Amino acid sequence: MKRLFDILISILTLSLLFPFIILTAFFVKIKLGSPVLYRQRRPGLGGKSFEMVKFRSMRDACDAEGNILPDNERLTSFGKKLRSSSLDELPGLWNVLKGEMSLVGPRPLLVEYLPLYNDRQARRHDVRPGITGWAQVNGRNALSWEEKFEFDIWYVENQSIMLDVKILLLTIKKVFVKEGISASGEATMPRFKGSAK
Repeated sequence: MKRLFDILISILTLSLLFPFIILTAFFVKIKLGSPVLYRQRRPGLGGKSFEMVKFRSMRDACDAEGNILPDNERLTSFGKKLRSSSLDELPGLWNVLKGEMSLVGPRPLLVEYLPLYNDRQARRHDVRPGITGWAQVNGRNALSWEEKFEFDIWYVENQSIMLDVKILLLTIKKVFVKEGISASGEATMPRFKGSAK
């Protein structure tokens, strides 16, 4: 049922928002240049990696030594608007249709974090990662890593179609309220370095 729900809602959303997606891609091209899409390997169900796609929200910029600049120096005002509105996530619907992601689930993090999880935190990979999730509607990047993981595991243990519908509706509300987009003092979220426990 969850997979069927994902497919139907993704097709409906892509159909309704297709002109808007094309317009967003045009502005990403104008404001940030090519490539329009940001692609990165992320761990999915069972920790198996896949290529996640999003609209670019950062510019390519390096220091004098050729090292890439920190996120807060590469994230433009246009990129901030993309993220706060969650428009950068729209290409992820393709990942959902391919079965690599779900509409709702723990957000896919970096592959390099995999060996840092404890056994409980690793349970976030017992389900497909989501475009949005329980942690996103309960604080997003304003949460600590430990709080975020607890919300993720709660979802894994309590998932249902009705819960997914609730999270999707809360996500739409969050898009308009624009809460918890970044952690305090960060452009997005500080890197995860492992938990004490």
